[in-house]
Amino acid sequence: MDYADLRVLEVVARHGSMNRAAIELHTVQSNVTARIRALEDELGSQLFERSSRGVLLTAAGQRLLPYAARIGALLREAVVVTRDDGTPRGRLSVGALETTAALRMPLVLAAYAKACPEVGLTLTTGTSASLIADVLEYRLDGAFVAGPVRHPDLAEEAVFHEELQLVTAPRLGGIDDLDAQRDLRIIVFRRGCSYRQRLEAFLSQRGIQTAEPLEFGSLDAILGCVAAGVGVTILPRAVVQPLLAERRVAVHALPARDARVDTVFIHRRASQPTSAMTALLATARAGQRQLVAAE
Repeated sequence: MDYADLRVLEVVARHGSMNRAAIELHTVQSNVTARIRALEDELGSQLFERSSRGVLLTAAGQRLLPYAARIGALLREAVVVTRDDGTPRGRLSVGALETTAALRMPLVLAAYAKACPEVGLTLTTGTSASLIADVLEYRLDGAFVAGPVRHPDLAEEAVFHEELQLVTAPRLGGIDDLDAQRDLRIIVFRRGCSYRQRLEAFLSQRGIQTAEPLEFGSLDAILGCVAAGVGVTILPRAVVQPLLAERRVAVHALPARDARVDTVFIHRRASQPTSAMTALLATARAGQRQLVAAE
């Protein structure tokens, strides 16, 4: 078995068709079919279920597929590292929390684009859980997530420091008023968001029962619903400042153990950071120092 076989497996699995896979691979269907059958013979397992409508991965094929992605990513990474002469260039895919992307990344990305014009940078947003999985599965080179992560396969460094606050509609007098709320609803990102987990734990510790959460993928949607009195949320203080100045929301201080959170940058421990990644991390550190100096 070599990577060429795994590449064929990945393309067939993605298309669900030997014929469409052959088109992408610039070959004929009979060659694709022969490669898959040879791979199945070598492994002693059927990898695809065939039908008139196409092909589907078997359980064995599903177990093998992630290795195809990882090996392909490692080979591409090896090429990038070999060609890395210390000048940031090439492609860099990173992830960030929605709040981090909105609050911290604009200035960082502007400075980085100016300093490293030869880097093609893409930024993906998601929850901490989804971004960690994306880094581990080689879909992202690194990500800014809520820490600590403490995963044996990941290196992490605290970059940004946030103070979380409870965010409510202006009419709520204080945190103690939550105890009297009936059918309190939390407005949060989807499951896997570390801020959501903190909010749920905080309310649980106070014995506060909540209705079914409202989940959104947009920071603006969450803040809009909170301002309208639909429910409460928890967010970094700096994110809420514009609405607070307009008196559209109110914020309430949390106990120190619940309020402090570090945003850490993670990358695969076994991977050699490229010059492009090293430069991005240096730019992010400089941005944090500027924020601290301005406060």
